[in-house]
Amino acid sequence: MDDHADFDIEEFDIDDVDDTPTVSCTVCDREWDLDFELDELHAGNQAFEQFALDHQRHAGHFPDGVTPWVADCRHCPGGEEFLSERPARRWARTHARHTRHRVALRHENVGDEGGDAEEDAAELAELIDPNEE
Repeated sequence: MDDHADFDIEEFDIDDVDDTPTVSCTVCDREWDLDFELDELHAGNQAFEQFALDHQRHAGHFPDGVTPWVADCRHCPGGEEFLSERPARRWARTHARHTRHRVALRHENVGDEGGDAEEDAAELAELIDPNEE
């Protein structure tokens, strides 16, 4: 039995399919498609990451579903945020090596299941110690 008997390939138009990825942000109460990142910036597989980084820079927060890795130096102000562990770990180790400062490395989704997020983050943060590198 043919399950596709009702499908007429002659009537199918590929332009009718919209497979452009979208990103939403409940803080902004908006949704965007990634046409700009794909067509203008030629970001390819990095389109979502590019949008997330741009959104954080311009809106001050990440879109829904993005939880950054944060490297916090114990001496320098501020912290550095990354979308994946590898560059965050590289930054933390390099900063510790060059400055001899201790750097805490954590993933921002720690504490999402209730409890005290700051205590959880402090408990689960990995400390990059320049004396151990």
